[in-house]
Amino acid sequence: MINPTPLMNLVAGVWGFKTLAAGVELGLFTRLASGRTITVGEASAEFGLAERPADMLLAASASLGLLERSGAGYRNSELAEQFLVEGRPYYFGGQIRYSDLRTYLPWHRISEALRTDRPLTWDPQSQQSMFDTSDPEMISQFWDAMYSTSSFTARALAGAYDFGAHRSLLDVGGGAGAFPIELCRALPELRATVLDLPHVCVRAEERIAAADLSDRIGTVAGDFLAAPALPQGYDVILLSMILHDWDEPTNRALLAKCHAALPPGGAVVICELLLNDERTGPPSAALMGLNMVVETEGGRNYSRAEYATWLTDTGFVDIRTVLFDAPGANGAVVARRA
Repeated sequence: MINPTPLMNLVAGVWGFKTLAAGVELGLFTRLASGRTITVGEASAEFGLAERPADMLLAASASLGLLERSGAGYRNSELAEQFLVEGRPYYFGGQIRYSDLRTYLPWHRISEALRTDRPLTWDPQSQQSMFDTSDPEMISQFWDAMYSTSSFTARALAGAYDFGAHRSLLDVGGGAGAFPIELCRALPELRATVLDLPHVCVRAEERIAAADLSDRIGTVAGDFLAAPALPQGYDVILLSMILHDWDEPTNRALLAKCHAALPPGGAVVICELLLNDERTGPPSAALMGLNMVVETEGGRNYSRAEYATWLTDTGFVDIRTVLFDAPGANGAVVARRA
């Protein structure tokens, strides 16, 4: 018999996220790094919590797979140890903090976004886009979030698509350089360039230098939407988690710039959370599309079929899709310039 339990699970979804966010804010998982175990009493004293909330935080975190029971206490699960300990190579806390501090409160007003068709996280009357801000804290939160999500997505993409056939990659809107860094680590012969706004290129250069890849990865400061053309000299152009930010005419114009910049045989790779062609899921893609209503003026998530149509109309050939599982994308649509 059908019952409302699935609806209750949706209601409780925000509780799970806020448990995760509270653990990150408190530094719980970082303090439990390298196998340390903590009891309820120790957590109460260490975090300045009464016994009841300390007990419930540890129990809730364990129920979500973030902690494991160990004797009389709790320790990090493998998931938390790998991705929730600050300072680890693939620390995911940036995404969690950004979502908690910037995205979740506007989602409480989702009905307003649906009725007005206007973003809630920035003001279109005073800013050109959600990326146009002088707030250093927001900039830091956003790019840390994007880097943590993109790093593992890049590793998944490298396993699904053979970049070994290419020698020079242009990452359009490449942010802090997570994709070039991971791809160049995996492919010693590959060289790459990040194209992004000037202040973003500064962050990319810092990350690239920290990865000891400054000799193979460079940056070009520019606005890929406003510029009449993209830089040439690359045999593959990457658009990762870019096209969902914009409407169809904007995306078609950007793909035309990609086609013009590529040499014959060059490839474009569109890495995104792809909707199925029936537009019924998966939830990760559909919900990210709804998030674009909250965060952008014209963005939405698109299906594989939509991307294929745009690529064909632009003049690309040999269009195919590779699928994978990653936090920022579930696949990539790949096409070649004839």
